[in-house]
Amino acid sequence: MYKILTLNNISVNGLERLPRDHYEVASEIGHPDAVLLRSFKMHDWEIPKTLKAVGRAGAGVNNIPVDKMTASGIAVFNAPGANANAVKELVLGCLFSAARNLFPAYEYVRNLQGNDAEMSKQVEAGKKKFVGFELSGRTLGVIGLGAIGVKVANAAQALGLKVIGYDPHITVKNAWQMSAHVKQALSVEDMLSQVEFVTVHVPLVDNTRNLLSAERLQNARKGLMIFNFSREGIVDNAGVCEAIQAGRLKGYICDFPNNLLKNQDKVITLPHLGASTHEAEENCAVMVADQVRDYLEDGTVHNSVNFPEMEMQRNDGHRLLVVNSNVPHMIERISSAIANANLNIIDLLNRSRGDLACTLVDVNNQIPQTVVDNLCATEGVLTVRIL
Repeated sequence: MYKILTLNNISVNGLERLPRDHYEVASEIGHPDAVLLRSFKMHDWEIPKTLKAVGRAGAGVNNIPVDKMTASGIAVFNAPGANANAVKELVLGCLFSAARNLFPAYEYVRNLQGNDAEMSKQVEAGKKKFVGFELSGRTLGVIGLGAIGVKVANAAQALGLKVIGYDPHITVKNAWQMSAHVKQALSVEDMLSQVEFVTVHVPLVDNTRNLLSAERLQNARKGLMIFNFSREGIVDNAGVCEAIQAGRLKGYICDFPNNLLKNQDKVITLPHLGASTHEAEENCAVMVADQVRDYLEDGTVHNSVNFPEMEMQRNDGHRLLVVNSNVPHMIERISSAIANANLNIIDLLNRSRGDLACTLVDVNNQIPQTVVDNLCATEGVLTVRIL
């Protein structure tokens, strides 16, 4: 029986992927084998010695101490692309809203006073302040062409916008899915000099922190509007405010409110709505529950942020999973421990990712605990499990 601890509310559709005859799932449970969470901050959370996997029902993993998990041989999974449509639709909604000045127009009407006739006169007198423009023929820049960025680029292009994309690490899969009409920018600076709107869809890592910096915004096309539904920290908030006040930026819409932004003119902040749809929450929960289950039961690894991709067809034999530091002679040591127990190897898969390596081994007979004990005592071995 596997024990699953939920640190946030997880969609029922996701939890139903964990059959109750093999899984005990609760928000309070001791000695968990895996954790499922959304936004819970784990950095100060004490890691149980029994923990084998962490599943984040979403794309970003900034709330998880991934390095600490890796050092303990714990796989961390996320759900890339599961919320892509939800974020795409929010970006498009904000594009339309920005073009037609819907947010300030709404606030203007809310603050009208007087009877209906007086309000009608104020509406006719005031509406000229909210004259907008049509999106067709305008130019949108998309930074980050992963699952979300590609959807945004394709949808915007279908609406008649000219789209320029930038992603030096785009995958072949995402490149195939992107419209051939999306043009390529050579750099962030190259893009910002051409576009009227820019939307960012990249993870928050050292290389993307303050990606849209004050310096880059100084050289951007005048009248640029920025959308950030990715992560706080990717856009330099102080730089944005300074550029707005100087008249270089038309506006900024983001999902990450703070005291600097919330009362800034021409800035609209939303309460982290990017993936807040019932469909996205269900998609994320189902994806991550399946991934955690596959890892616990078979050692299969898909969409892990710290483990290599692993999948080996189940044979008739018994399976062993070894997670270790990526150092020489480890496969030799694993094979020796198995041979010393008079077991024959039916199949073996070894993969590495950076400083970490994983080995799946199927053998012809039941694996004695002595094999596990001997491997656990081997220098560089992080975890050993019989599956």
